[in-house]
Amino acid sequence: MAVLWLLHLLVLSPLSLCTNPGITVRLTQKGLEYGRQIGIAVLQQKLKSVHIPDISGKESVSPVGSVEYSLSGMQVVSLGLPQSSLVLAPGSGLSLSIGNAYISIDGNWRVKYLKFIKDHGSFDLSVSELTISAVMAVGSDETGRPTVSCTSCSASVGSAKIKFHGGASWLYNLFSSFIDKALRNALQDKLCPLVTDAIAGINPHLKTLNVLAKVDQYAEIEYSMVSSPVITKDYIDLNLKGEFYNIGKHQEPPFPAPGFSLPAQANSMLYFGVSQFTPNSAGFVYSTTGVLSINVTDDMIPKSSPLRLNTKTFGAFIPEIAKRYSGLQIELLVKSTKQPFVTFQTNNMTLQAVGSITAYAIQPNSTLTPLFILSVDASVSGNVYVSGVKVAGSLSLNSFKLSLVTSYVGPFQVQSLSNIFQLVLKVAVLPKVNELLQQGFPLPTIEKMNLVNTQLQIQKDYLLIGTDVQFSP
Repeated sequence: MAVLWLLHLLVLSPLSLCTNPGITVRLTQKGLEYGRQIGIAVLQQKLKSVHIPDISGKESVSPVGSVEYSLSGMQVVSLGLPQSSLVLAPGSGLSLSIGNAYISIDGNWRVKYLKFIKDHGSFDLSVSELTISAVMAVGSDETGRPTVSCTSCSASVGSAKIKFHGGASWLYNLFSSFIDKALRNALQDKLCPLVTDAIAGINPHLKTLNVLAKVDQYAEIEYSMVSSPVITKDYIDLNLKGEFYNIGKHQEPPFPAPGFSLPAQANSMLYFGVSQFTPNSAGFVYSTTGVLSINVTDDMIPKSSPLRLNTKTFGAFIPEIAKRYSGLQIELLVKSTKQPFVTFQTNNMTLQAVGSITAYAIQPNSTLTPLFILSVDASVSGNVYVSGVKVAGSLSLNSFKLSLVTSYVGPFQVQSLSNIFQLVLKVAVLPKVNELLQQGFPLPTIEKMNLVNTQLQIQKDYLLIGTDVQFSP
């Protein structure tokens, strides 16, 4: 896949209206070096397959006069690219340079002179000091996915040595200079088109970039660019939208993405900076779709707990419940009433959730009779991690506050129910939420790309993910 993973990061997708990115991706010099190693290995295989067409010509050679010659059946038998570099070209793209390369070619020769005398044999051509220089630029297609093209290429063939086999040896010196020149020109003409084709061959793979990645049945995340790449001599920064949307309905949240910048780190090949805007845009999506709700029943409470979701337990704190609805089970509807909001501080992630808890008595005919409605304001801490090529997490309860919104069973002390609702939140609500969070959301990647040696830090306003990269066979 050559420098595929490097090039996909240089996508110049259509720019959105956002000022700041949700995700910034940084490619370091270490990552560029890994890309060079992969790219040179692939390019070497491409060059070995170069097809050199048959060559024929006629030259006047003293003292025999006109000599017709042809070269055929040429193929590369060995090739080496011992020196190469892939460097950042600030403001433009990538520059590939190959030096001191060598190539060996076998083929057959045939000559005709003095109108009727013919001779033939084989030859070996060894070329050294071969150089190739190419500049790669990137663009985008109509889908917003990246494309790559070779904007300039130059190749030169240094010294060449040809050795003939078979035929009359006195002929060699007569036409070897003509054949040497023809072979060198043919080879030189083939190198840049082959490099250009090899670079263009990356585009089908670039189409696998998850510019719009499905998260679940409700949400997808967009990774289009919000600005042009920032290319310096040390790194490339890609500013991506990194925004969640409801599938099929792209509605912007009522808050902007805050600005952030990545620290000067270079130990990993790749860095992802994930703004708190990204998870908060997810919270906006799930809030507006109305999926942040859960019905809690007694069978979701551990059997060992003395606190049960029934009128006996609640009646101990609210006597009117025991009086009116003796011997009934209770069902709770817990739902979000405001968008949950994530905050990143150094080494700390918290989520503020505001919701309501509606308690119902389950009648013998399964109808629900409302008992009361509470407002709950909860603070939870988060654990964030990378699983495969996804960011996942889990939550744990820090604290919560309850207040009465409506009571259908008369006045009561809300705080007397704290232990019950703490249990409900910890053993019934948060486990369901964590099941979803553990599924994670995908980072911007291409096919067969794996993240290794991954480390995650929580910084102010963003997550910093440092990782190396490997590709599956």
